[in-house]
Amino acid sequence: MPDSLDAPRLLERLQETLDAEVSHQRDVLAPLGGQTDLMLDAVATLLRGGKRVRASFLYWGYRAAGGADSDALVRCAASMELFQAAALLHDDVMDASDTRRGMPAAHRAMAAAHRSRGLDGDADRFGEAGAILAGDLCLTWADEMYATSGLPADEVARGRAVFDLMRTQLMGGQFLDVLEASTPWATMGTPERIERALRVIRFKSAKYTMEHPLLIGAASAGASPDVTQALSQYGLALGEAYQLRDDLLGVFGDPAQTGKPAGDDLREGKRTVLVAHLLDAAGDEPEVGTFFAERFGHDDLREDEVERIRVLARESGAVDAVEARIAEGAQRARAALDGVRSQVPADAYAALEAFIESTTARTF
Repeated sequence: MPDSLDAPRLLERLQETLDAEVSHQRDVLAPLGGQTDLMLDAVATLLRGGKRVRASFLYWGYRAAGGADSDALVRCAASMELFQAAALLHDDVMDASDTRRGMPAAHRAMAAAHRSRGLDGDADRFGEAGAILAGDLCLTWADEMYATSGLPADEVARGRAVFDLMRTQLMGGQFLDVLEASTPWATMGTPERIERALRVIRFKSAKYTMEHPLLIGAASAGASPDVTQALSQYGLALGEAYQLRDDLLGVFGDPAQTGKPAGDDLREGKRTVLVAHLLDAAGDEPEVGTFFAERFGHDDLREDEVERIRVLARESGAVDAVEARIAEGAQRARAALDGVRSQVPADAYAALEAFIESTTARTF
């Protein structure tokens, strides 16, 4: 994240707050005799990484509505990191992901610990169960941190409606993603495929990544209707652009930066806007269509096959089509923010404006 967005030492303060929370929860679980350390260590490791996007948006949503910086606000913002950790832990199990942020995913790490300790039973099932429970813990802790942030009770209550909406809609969005992966696309036209992919983006990613954290912060600080509406429009447009960028990085990104092997989204068979455009191009070439039908979504997809898909994505115009959507989303976000420039404090406006470039910039 650019230094300009970390003016109040936000990232460092968030990490300190999360470390303190994990330490506190270790004390809560101490009566169990340390048997939960493996699970707690997985959470602690996950919480030491990431860009703090969701926490930063809650923080700046509050500041955009005229609220002041405080340790209580930082604690409230940090609850978003616990909520995201829960989503990532569960998502990695559902996707059978091997890595997260350049390290073994939690369920893989716990399965490896099971083997190294010579425990009984199936190591993979143990790892998956441990990761699911770790995610459940993070959901509980996110609610606890939010409720005990230290913000005035009336502010916490004002943000609670959006907080609850975010949690419910994300779980619905996760299910949409699972369902979409099982829904045949062969009989659909390209516009329908794109709309279905965008709906998953909207509810699995865009809202809980940017729009809802912004609105939780804004509602807590008592934002005006105009500012609330503008932040909603800004957050949803930018959130969709951000996920579209992430979808491209899932195919073209540098594993050293993304934390996962390039092409994993293709092996998992993710139904993205990029894939919708690729399938459109494949419709004119039977050989390419057959290749997609036989190899897309297979975990043994070879690197040369991934490269073949990359070449097709570039040559067919699929990448350009997604880049155009990203640029259009960034433009809509900027227009929404500009509409309330006179109503938003200068530092908050500058931070939100800088987010547009930092979260959508092309990095491959």
